[in-house]
Amino acid sequence: MSKAMRVFALSMILMCWFSVCGASAFRVGDQGTDVAEIQGQLVRLGYDVSADGDFGPATAEAVKAFQSSHGMNADGQVGSTTYTALLGKTMPAVSHGSNYIKRTVIDESMQYLGVPYVFGGTTPNGFDCSGYVQYVFAHAGISLPRTADVQYEAGSYVSDSELMPGDLVFFSTYEPGASHVGIYLGDRKFINASSSRGVSVASLDSSYWGSCYIGARRVM
Repeated sequence: MSKAMRVFALSMILMCWFSVCGASAFRVGDQGTDVAEIQGQLVRLGYDVSADGDFGPATAEAVKAFQSSHGMNADGQVGSTTYTALLGKTMPAVSHGSNYIKRTVIDESMQYLGVPYVFGGTTPNGFDCSGYVQYVFAHAGISLPRTADVQYEAGSYVSDSELMPGDLVFFSTYEPGASHVGIYLGDRKFINASSSRGVSVASLDSSYWGSCYIGARRVM
């Protein structure tokens, strides 16, 4: 596939994500009247949860219990199947604000500190740099390409002075161009799966990473 075609395909993936991510699921961190309605029904069914409109851990546990009792995958998220089984109607669009998604990405990224580096690795048994980034973002509902060089074509350019937590930071390491990627955490720190330390936090200002940093992209 030509570079132009890859860029077009990536753009379409990101556009589709922004248009449909709202329809994915209600989950921890969501707030509002839709969440309160879900909680109210759980209360009526005898689950120990408050209908306060704030989807927290207690709500997730109640949802898991409901899902288990109905033979569903107990993931604690209210997707369309769970919503219909619980409330007997079609699920409305779910709107996750950008701050929520960024928080989800950062929280998820920190869960794997210490996981070893494995070339070609894409699971918590072992990650390479882009496999780690792809895995973390997938858990926030964002689909990214598999390799660092193609991830570098996703989203939009971010200048060094405008970096925000959740941005992707790229480096030219073992070959020219974007050959390594990490997730920016703020305060000039980023988290990555490096060949020497596995999943770990590093500084953009270190002598090594600073010398091979080539830029950043924003995909959310």
